[in-house]
Amino acid sequence: MDINATFIGQIIVFLILLWFINRVVVPMLAKPIAARQKKIAEGLAAADRGQKDLDEAQARANDVIREARERANQIVDQASRRSTEMVESAKQTASVEVERLLATGRQQIELDAARAREELRRDVARLSVATASKLIGREIDAAKHADILNQLATEI
Repeated sequence: MDINATFIGQIIVFLILLWFINRVVVPMLAKPIAARQKKIAEGLAAADRGQKDLDEAQARANDVIREARERANQIVDQASRRSTEMVESAKQTASVEVERLLATGRQQIELDAARAREELRRDVARLSVATASKLIGREIDAAKHADILNQLATEI
C-alpha cells in the first residue's frame, strides 16, 4: 500500500474537520441538548412532585371524607337519640294526660251518681209522703216531718 500525498492531505483535512466539529459544531449542539436534558429533568422532577402532591391530596381527601362520614354518623346517632327521647317524652305526656282525663272522668261519674242518688232519694221521699198521706187519709207536712223523711231517705 502506497501512502501518497493525497492520502496525507485527506488525513490532514479530516483532522482539521474533526477539530472544527469539536470546537464549533459540538458546543452548538451540546447547548440545546443540555438545555433539553435540563428541561426534561425538571419536567420529571415536577411530575414526581406532582405525584407526591396528588398522593398527599388524596390522603387528605380520604381523611376529610372519613371525618365527614364519622360526623354524619354522629349526627344520625344524635338525631336518633333525640327522636327516641321525643317519642318517650310524648308517651309520658300522653300517659299523664290520660291519667288526668281518667281521674276527671271518674270524679264526674261519681258526682253524677251522687246527684242521681240524691235526686232518687228525694223522689222516693216525696212518693213515700204522698203514699203515706193517701193511706192515712190526711195531709202530711214535709217541713214538720223532715227528720223522719231524711231518716227514711237515708234508709232507702
